[in-house]
Amino acid sequence: MQDELLTIGRFARLCRLSVKQLRHYDETGLLAPARVDAGSGYRYYAPEQAHDALTIALLREMDLPLAVIARALAAEPARRAQILRAERDRLAERISRDQARLEMLERLAGGGPPGYEVTVNREPERRLAVVRAVCTPAGIGGEFEECAGRLLPALGRTGIAWEPPLWGLYPLDLEERMEITVGAQTSQGEGVPGLEFEVLPGGPVAETMHIGPYTQLPLAYHALFAAIHERGLRSQAPVREAYLVGPAEAPQEELMTRLIIPVQESTA
Repeated sequence: MQDELLTIGRFARLCRLSVKQLRHYDETGLLAPARVDAGSGYRYYAPEQAHDALTIALLREMDLPLAVIARALAAEPARRAQILRAERDRLAERISRDQARLEMLERLAGGGPPGYEVTVNREPERRLAVVRAVCTPAGIGGEFEECAGRLLPALGRTGIAWEPPLWGLYPLDLEERMEITVGAQTSQGEGVPGLEFEVLPGGPVAETMHIGPYTQLPLAYHALFAAIHERGLRSQAPVREAYLVGPAEAPQEELMTRLIIPVQESTA
């Protein structure tokens, strides 16, 4: 049996890995040697283990966590494909966030933050038909689309007339798990299955307009919260976004979003 096995050094060279990596994979239970000599402690590997070792090295090169790699190697082919596709989707989401950060840095480097006019006005009371969801900050876009996909058909089925634009309601602090609300202004309807109704009180608000991709909304929020602080005002929840021009109507660069934050005079 031992004549058919490879020493850890030969196996490392075969798989283009280091001896240190193979020892680490053994210690973490990711790739155990085929045999360990009881007297010397030397590790020996079977040639057919090279496929798993090369797969581990490839997935580690892609920064997949060792725990994920272990699950993938232990899974049946169909389940393994599911695990790897889930990691692919997470990677695509991270790349998208990084691209948005790059674009914001480019705007900042091109001459400082873009100018936003922040005004303090009075907002009227609004009655909204709403649906809600819980998500992470990174998942807001997807959950908003899912909520809108529930809200608009429900309004259509019941014949409830609503007044554009769509509204998004968000907490002041973006927490790891938070509730978001998607609403449409209407004076009709009550007790409709799948719908709630919420009244946004009127009162003083600070607001600004953002033109461009949703990924660059943090620039507008920076200007809005800075102006609120400078004017000695106190922010109130929920933050409101009105989507005046959405993705179905214009390219990303021409999207128009009204950002509104209820305010009070600071008592501090």
